[in-house]
Amino acid sequence: MSIDLDYARQVFAREAEAIRGVAERIGPGFASVATAILECRGRVVVTGMGKAGIIGQKIAATLSSTGTPALFMHPAEAVHGDLGAVQAEDLVLALSNSGETEEVLRLLPAVRRIGARVAAITASAGNSLGKLSDMVVELGEVREACPLGLAPSASTAAMLAAGDALALSVQKARGFTAEQYALYHPAGELGRKLLRVDELMRTGAANPTCAPGTSILDVLSAISAARAGAMCVVDGGGKLLGIFTDGDFRRRYARDKFDPAATAVDAQMTARPVSIGPEKLAHEALALMRARKIDELPVVDAAGRLVGMLDVQDLLGAGLV
Repeated sequence: MSIDLDYARQVFAREAEAIRGVAERIGPGFASVATAILECRGRVVVTGMGKAGIIGQKIAATLSSTGTPALFMHPAEAVHGDLGAVQAEDLVLALSNSGETEEVLRLLPAVRRIGARVAAITASAGNSLGKLSDMVVELGEVREACPLGLAPSASTAAMLAAGDALALSVQKARGFTAEQYALYHPAGELGRKLLRVDELMRTGAANPTCAPGTSILDVLSAISAARAGAMCVVDGGGKLLGIFTDGDFRRRYARDKFDPAATAVDAQMTARPVSIGPEKLAHEALALMRARKIDELPVVDAAGRLVGMLDVQDLLGAGLV
């Protein structure tokens, strides 16, 4: 007994063929379903039985994470009380390749009585599910990749692709941004990549500032008191003029042997330092800090006013380094 790799490649080819077939077939029916999702004032309630139900769970999750409130409802449980989750302003998205799944068909009359609209992803608008739906994404006739031609495989691949195309087309039409996406993905690697600078930057007492003319000795005392690594020099309006770090002091004192009490920070600061906006993503800030080989990055608003400081330790604490 051995695995036939040539047959495995045929499975990939058959499923890819099924997805291409759906892509070539989409038209007004697909646009109607996508528009109904986009304009839905309630939630998209996805339902399906068996393998189609598993695909439905993934579609509901993709919709939810891309700005469309959605949930999965098991059709067998729906007719035993879970149908109470459906409201008139909702859209029910029913999945069944054959369009003849008893559990799915049985709940649709009740959905109609509630007042919700019904959309379907199924092989044909002419099957039972298609006839009971307001709009249909047609998959067409799909040959399963199963050697017996029975196990849902190519049909579920096509159904999943159709669901992804709906969710992502709606996301694009909605103008859903990376910042909005971050709201729904706060944990893990994805959440860290979508953190904004203003969520991590230091402000207030943790971000000490001084006016031009302040002695370097006073600057060093303030940096130590704030447990910071740098001091930003600002004018009377809060605009960033320069930055002086404890590393700058060590390097420049070793070179110039100046008197810290008698030397103004203006003489030793880095004028017009690189900075970043608070709305930028933290990983952009990290890339900038690495490129410039710096550990502190001032954060300024559109007018150039200092609003915070990003320290490499802040990025380390967030798991970005």
